[in-house]
Amino acid sequence: MQTDIEQKIRQFITDNFLFREDRAALSDTESLLDAGVIDSTGVLELVAFLETEFGLAVDDADIVPENLDSISSIAGYIKGKTA
Repeated sequence: MQTDIEQKIRQFITDNFLFREDRAALSDTESLLDAGVIDSTGVLELVAFLETEFGLAVDDADIVPENLDSISSIAGYIKGKTA
């Protein structure tokens, strides 16, 4: 079951990056970069969303695939920053 954080992330990605019907099946662990869902500009949009929505500051050093490449990794990163 998705948490509220994961649901917000998925909704943002769906609203802003998923323009094809077949991408609705994007799993929580699927790489957003490898799947072609987001690119480098999209990562910056995602960071701006995370800072606004969750009230956190994303350091430049934190903008790495380990933190921002899937819905699950983004949620884990947010949980770690807000804990």
